[in-house]
Amino acid sequence: MPAPLPCLRVSNKLLPLAALLSAVAFSGVPSVAKSAEPRTLPPPGIAVPPEDAERLKAKLARLNKLLGDWKTQSATPAAQALTPDVEMLLKSVDYALRDGSFYNLREIGWADAQLKLAAERIAAFQSGEHPWTTARGLVARGFRSRLDNSAQPYGLVIPEDLDLTKPAPLYVWLHGRGDTALDLQFIHQRLTSAGQIRPSGAIVLHPFARYCNGFKSAGEVDVFEAIAEVERAYKIDPERIVLMGFSMGGAGVWHIGAHYPDRWAAVSPGAGFVDVRRYQNLTPDKYPPWYEQTLWNVYDVPAYARNLLNVPLYAYSGELDKQKQAADLMEETLREQGLAMTHIIGPGVGHKYEPKALIELMSQLRGAEQRGRNRHPAEVHLQTRTLRYNRCFWIETLRLGEHWRDTRVDATRQGDDSVDLKTVNVARLRVDSPWPTPPAENVTLTIDSQPITVENAAWKEGVTLQKETTGWRRCTPAELAAEVAKDSTAALAKSPGLQGPIDDAFVEPFLVVRPTGKSTQPAVAEWVASEQARFKERWRLLFRGEIQEVDDVDVTDEQLAKYNVLVWGDPSSNRLLARMTDKLPVKWDSQNIRAGKLAWPSAGHAVAMIYPNPLPAGRGRYVVLNSGMTFREADDRTNSLQNPKLPDWAVFDLSTPPDTKSAGRVADAGFFDEGWQYQDSRQIPGDAGQ
Repeated sequence: MPAPLPCLRVSNKLLPLAALLSAVAFSGVPSVAKSAEPRTLPPPGIAVPPEDAERLKAKLARLNKLLGDWKTQSATPAAQALTPDVEMLLKSVDYALRDGSFYNLREIGWADAQLKLAAERIAAFQSGEHPWTTARGLVARGFRSRLDNSAQPYGLVIPEDLDLTKPAPLYVWLHGRGDTALDLQFIHQRLTSAGQIRPSGAIVLHPFARYCNGFKSAGEVDVFEAIAEVERAYKIDPERIVLMGFSMGGAGVWHIGAHYPDRWAAVSPGAGFVDVRRYQNLTPDKYPPWYEQTLWNVYDVPAYARNLLNVPLYAYSGELDKQKQAADLMEETLREQGLAMTHIIGPGVGHKYEPKALIELMSQLRGAEQRGRNRHPAEVHLQTRTLRYNRCFWIETLRLGEHWRDTRVDATRQGDDSVDLKTVNVARLRVDSPWPTPPAENVTLTIDSQPITVENAAWKEGVTLQKETTGWRRCTPAELAAEVAKDSTAALAKSPGLQGPIDDAFVEPFLVVRPTGKSTQPAVAEWVASEQARFKERWRLLFRGEIQEVDDVDVTDEQLAKYNVLVWGDPSSNRLLARMTDKLPVKWDSQNIRAGKLAWPSAGHAVAMIYPNPLPAGRGRYVVLNSGMTFREADDRTNSLQNPKLPDWAVFDLSTPPDTKSAGRVADAGFFDEGWQYQDSRQIPGDAGQ
């Protein structure tokens, strides 16, 4: 049975999300509609007895003041770096109270326990100590996210007999879906249960990874930030990191393992999903718009299958598990690429590990972990559809022929004197030294049957190759430096980290820029207010953090240099947008919105778009107009649908009210070309989406 929309506490009342958004919007705005179809995250919880709520609020206020006073008066920079270990505990209780996300009465005791632990850690700070940083057993800690400055929790399992003076292997465990397993519940688990995976002689890391998003988007970023935090805090052998997970966590392993294959000693997905179309049993009559089909290839694992040739892969499935479909599909896909995938099957069981099969799996993983990662393999296979995922070991793609087409580099190191590359849909790439120590003699680098001589000294900086109409040529360091120094519009090209689509803005630090002016279009102003409020609440509810905001009149050059800016409003209401309007490929004024030869009246229409920030101070960052994440509440019913829904730009017809599926009727949408210019293409490029 579908769950109702989540509730938010306003004063002493619980209001549905839709009601809150309608309340903050201007009069006449199409209110965010309730939907009987989708389940939303997180579901509403139980009513907390007033005396318990007041007690927890009082404790929370006191501890926040104690921590704030200590940070202001006594904390050294080193101690300040440890404050997320306390802040994540306080946040867990704060969010549970604010959002009504207690799901049974015993969780009130969990909140008391976490506030008690926070009090103990604050007292330790005041004494100049931090004993939890050397503790063994079950340890709950936090890190500060670079995306939104929030404190995010993670858990560790550290064996009592592990010698922490020596580099230890790290097993990263991605958890399954739990709609009611938010910060409070996750931290309780990490303080009370070691979990099913407990390899001897190794540390196990449990990332929270923003709750329930399939370890995509901000969840993906958090996995790597948690690993980096553990590597800073403990001696970790970087060549012996194993990635594991089950169910939603298995889907996360398929995704992260295939998109970042050079990070791991081994990967082991259990169950999960690997694509949208087949997992959702979609037939052509039920396909979404062409651009959404194209965007399946941001995360669909079969589009990145050849990357799994670079890393030991040990998949697990229960024999009777419906999610065995994912491993079966990947086994078939990899067989076509010449890889016989190791697929361990638990006999007679459904969606769980079978004990003997788990023992076999852990034995295989331990062997791969002990062999460790080879940073300089003789063969590298890179497959991608986007420059967001553009590198593997010593190969890095820098320009594509066309985004969303199948892109490949197959590279082989042959002895000490030659390297062979074969490419598909690559316009520029970089080759770092395939050897731990560059050879003493010149090397023949053959790319697509074209030999190029590379002096041994060139490997110190890497070799950049550019595809021209006549073939490949080397780019000198001076040429690359001159290109960077050019005016940003002259050198504009889709490049790693600046390639779209809209949702790409949320995997780097971002800042919301609020309009302070009055729009000439009341309907647009009302829509903007509603969508901006919706994004703010949705970021906290689903991604467990607070967005950082500033008024358009207060934006500084330092902020433009640091953040992707999410600019809300239109040119008449947002001063920052007004500074950019003539530099954007989709034009917007008081009369019309124009894209190429297309036009829509500004009255009753709004633009969502991503583009490289055209202002000099914002070079290398994005500007996003009028959009948060493009997947919405209706997509939360399954993590397989929490994917980008809009391409680089879209125009909304506001006569259709926003709802849990869309911000309005999409009048038109599309991708910019490789030079970030408008193009007329309205079809799935090549084999994307297949």
